[in-house]
Amino acid sequence: MNMKIDFDKLGGLVPAIIQDAKTKNVLMMGFMNKEAYHKTIETGKVTFWSRTRNCLWTKGETSGNYLNLVSIQNDCDNDTLLVKVNPIGPTCHTGTDTCWGETNDAHPLLFLSELQDFIEKRHEEMPEGSYTTKLFKDGVNKMAQKVGEEALETVIEATNGTNDKLVYEASDMMYHLIVLLTSKGLRIEDIAQELHKRHDPTWDQARRLKKASEK
Repeated sequence: MNMKIDFDKLGGLVPAIIQDAKTKNVLMMGFMNKEAYHKTIETGKVTFWSRTRNCLWTKGETSGNYLNLVSIQNDCDNDTLLVKVNPIGPTCHTGTDTCWGETNDAHPLLFLSELQDFIEKRHEEMPEGSYTTKLFKDGVNKMAQKVGEEALETVIEATNGTNDKLVYEASDMMYHLIVLLTSKGLRIEDIAQELHKRHDPTWDQARRLKKASEK
């Protein structure tokens, strides 16, 4: 991680914003000097410079609640670090997940991206015995047919079933849809972007104008 970091602007220190790599929540903010930065890189555990004690301190060295390093990014002015971590236990010394008293929970929708990452890995490695591998080997037509079958099951549960079974069948449909998207080189985020575009009040008007121009 060779980065040009401007430690001189704040007298040898740079702010380090700590973010959970999985939940994307901000956990805390501390300061690093060159020594703290290099120790963080070397040990894989986030280390700060304590302005009150005037010494290095590795988060978790007394509590065991370490911040395991995932990555470090510099900002556009080279004077603020974004440090992504996998935290062990609560981050704040008061016992809360974050230094703002917030709960460090992941938004459930983030799992859809994580799930597609897993499915993409299956697509690359194609391990034997995997149901996802079988779907890819069956080809696009059968994958699309499977999405249709699961969509029908979802409709049936919506009209004549229970909410629990509706969620179950809708989950099956979503999984198979993501497999199909992966086979076409697409992401679930592409669907989200399309829906976001349609949420614009001017979208329907623009769509009608486009259709009129194509006639």
